[in-house]
Amino acid sequence: MKLQDFTTAREHLQKVLLPTHLIYSPIFSEESGNQIYIKPENLQKTGAFKIRGAYNKINKLTEEEKKRGVIASSAGNHAQGVAYAARELGIKAVIVMPKTTPLIKVQSTKKYGAEVVLYGDVYDDAYQKAKELEAQEGYVFVHPFDDIDVLEGQGTIALEILEEMPDAEVIVVPIGGGGLISGIAAAAKMIKPDIKIIGVEPSGAASATEALKKNKVITLPEANTIADGTAVKRIGDLTFNCIKQYVDEVVTVDDYELTEAFLLLAEKHKIIAENSGILPLAALKKLSERGKKVVPVVSGGNIDVLMISSMINKGLISRDRIFNFAVSIPDRPGELAKITHIIADVGANIVKLAHNQFKNLSRFRDKEVLITVETNGTDHVQALVDAFAAKGYEVTAK
Repeated sequence: MKLQDFTTAREHLQKVLLPTHLIYSPIFSEESGNQIYIKPENLQKTGAFKIRGAYNKINKLTEEEKKRGVIASSAGNHAQGVAYAARELGIKAVIVMPKTTPLIKVQSTKKYGAEVVLYGDVYDDAYQKAKELEAQEGYVFVHPFDDIDVLEGQGTIALEILEEMPDAEVIVVPIGGGGLISGIAAAAKMIKPDIKIIGVEPSGAASATEALKKNKVITLPEANTIADGTAVKRIGDLTFNCIKQYVDEVVTVDDYELTEAFLLLAEKHKIIAENSGILPLAALKKLSERGKKVVPVVSGGNIDVLMISSMINKGLISRDRIFNFAVSIPDRPGELAKITHIIADVGANIVKLAHNQFKNLSRFRDKEVLITVETNGTDHVQALVDAFAAKGYEVTAK
């Protein structure tokens, strides 16, 4: 890859991309000790960065290849990126998706004019079917990440970041199959060799981390994470070599760290992103850098509405905004009112309260009360616990 390849890709992509300007984040800056500027690719057409690589790949096909049409396998953002790009270029597109793919994603892909084939229960089944159809029908296969033309398209993000902020010092990028970080890292290093590129993986699907440890591409026994877009058991061969050459560090985050990042992004910026897309935000507190200009790439925003609710609830609990606890009280009139007054006095809000009269406690005539309250955070929770202790009650977190 040469810098000219990335600049040419950017010229071709101008006609189909939406501008995703950097957004300064006071909250993530405060939490990380750096100056954080979010690159919001979740606001891109089709809701993710994938349009870049897909369009660049398909646009570079020969006229003969374009007549044959393209095929891809995907359960998510790649499907929509390929479908959209093919429609814009007047090319037939076939997308093979697992039968378990949510209906909303199937409909979104069809909306862009692609023919959808539902096959198998998991991505690997869909991939094999796509390769069969490629051989049978002569379609051109568009790989989601292990393709040089796809990498060039994804790398245009780096050009935009460094054009808007030439003094950016760190770019933080999600890693699934490795296509996004490979393109960004290669392009960024060609423009600014001293810039630091940090990749982020979910701890339950850390295929790049394991490959770097063993210095070869390996297949994980499983990929278990709520960040489904990066739940990849095996990174690409091409992308592994790019990561070794251009990426400075790879860190991992767990699912609970993702829920916190999701909550902050939604609450403070009014922006919704998918779990894979917020990996860089979840990793910001783990960076060793301080006082640097850091750009986390929020790569996509295609998330199920029910998942949004779950992420918010778990994020509230993780950041001590929701506190579940138990307290034992004597089984006599007026005792319940005493504890509700304690909660009111510290300014917490009762969400749920229930008696458990059948639990054996240390004192025979006591009963357990299970309480869920809404608080302002960790300090507020501690104030609540201290208030109960001052009145002779012991609080047990649940």
